[in-house]
Amino acid sequence: MNLIQLFRSEGYPLYVLCVLLATYLLNQLDRYILATTSAPMARDIHFGDQVCLENDTVTYTGNITCKSAGSEPSCTNLTNANGTEYCLWEYNGSGEQYQILVGPAFTVVYTITGVVLGFIADIWTRKYILVVCLMLWSGVTILTGFAHEYWQVVLLRFALGIGQAGCTPFAASIIADYFSEEMRGSAMGFYNWGIYTGYSLSYAMGNYITKANINGQGWRWAYFISGIPGFLVGLLILLTVKEPERRKTAKEKEKDYDLSPLRKLMTILRCFLNPSLMMLIIAGSVRNAAGYIWGNNTQLFFDHYYKDSNVGLWMSWVPLVGGSCGVLFGGFISDRVVKRVGPQGRIWVLVISQLCAAPFAALALYLEPPYAFLMLIPSNIIGEMWVGVTLAVVVELVPSYIRTSTVAVYLFISTNIGGNSPLLVTPLRKATSFRTALTILFPGLYVAGSLLFVLTLLVLRRDIKKVKQEEEERQLLLNKGEGPEPGETYGAQRT
Repeated sequence: MNLIQLFRSEGYPLYVLCVLLATYLLNQLDRYILATTSAPMARDIHFGDQVCLENDTVTYTGNITCKSAGSEPSCTNLTNANGTEYCLWEYNGSGEQYQILVGPAFTVVYTITGVVLGFIADIWTRKYILVVCLMLWSGVTILTGFAHEYWQVVLLRFALGIGQAGCTPFAASIIADYFSEEMRGSAMGFYNWGIYTGYSLSYAMGNYITKANINGQGWRWAYFISGIPGFLVGLLILLTVKEPERRKTAKEKEKDYDLSPLRKLMTILRCFLNPSLMMLIIAGSVRNAAGYIWGNNTQLFFDHYYKDSNVGLWMSWVPLVGGSCGVLFGGFISDRVVKRVGPQGRIWVLVISQLCAAPFAALALYLEPPYAFLMLIPSNIIGEMWVGVTLAVVVELVPSYIRTSTVAVYLFISTNIGGNSPLLVTPLRKATSFRTALTILFPGLYVAGSLLFVLTLLVLRRDIKKVKQEEEERQLLLNKGEGPEPGETYGAQRT
């Protein structure tokens, strides 16, 4: 099922998909606004590394660049002929304290809360919890604009993680119930547009709203403006989105799948012991790490090496165009490949796309602007195919009655690995250089993820044979009037 057929689907499901897209857009905007405002925030609040920076209020006429100064005395001693200091020893928004904010301060709470909310969502009405989460993280974003101490930002990142944990598990489950299996890959790809629209918008907000210096408050208004729309979208979901009936597979319809919490937990654990799902999660986690690292260090990278590269202009549309095309093409291509070669076709899309994207990601680190930014377009188009495709595979490998919980557990694992990976940047940067560290952790992890997806493919083929054998047993048992209990496999009943 291609993108055109998705847009030709019934109007209301498409409307719901667009509302969920807007929700995800705000999710990513409010998450990544820190990555684009960390420098002015650090200078105001005082956190992270201090380095020698150019004094923008003074014309530079010295013979030694500010970057060459490695200490405060050597920095402040750099003066023009008239004795004016053309360098400042200042916070630059990077360092371990920054990586903690974008890593564990957000990720730990985000992932734990996601699992808890995932279990709740399989029992309670999903849209109500989604609205509460949306309004919570929007309010926290606004409050961040009032922060005056580093510890306040840490606590607010904790709260942001709690709120944002309720987005994708609920949205993915609702989408799966509104769209058939044939359209699910394209629908998930369309929903994941929110990643790139929100991420791109964070560069526009973080750079241009900060420069506008509204009311003399600079970066703070980027948070105020980013948080307000969440309350409007939340009200829209509350009033116009209907909770869909949960889709059941043919196997589920044969039995009543009203599981107790303990049996449900055992069913989820049994699913995660499936080698295919286990390897898929490991591979997705490694690939997710590359995205987290680059996404939270892009502004810092270009500010460090190419201060006048106008990051806000380029990054406000490059991820939007490249990433949005990537997730849509990924869903479209994987849906068509599945029709031809079966479920393993989606894994092939994951393998090939990451290998092809890695060289462009590397070039973005070594070419000068604007060519560096242009290399990010094919890198995003090809490399971001994995997002919707991986989610589609996850929801297809488990029954519908634990789908939300499974997505939450998947996000728990992949986000813990990926979300905490920015902590690797600082030690690698100190051991080598900023560019080398990002080369290892950006295109390098693309390649590593691709190799792990190959292992997933090998395991999936074995599991497909196992599924066919269990299907034969299933037919035999059904002909005898027997069947497994909910959460029990046919092989387990036989023993």
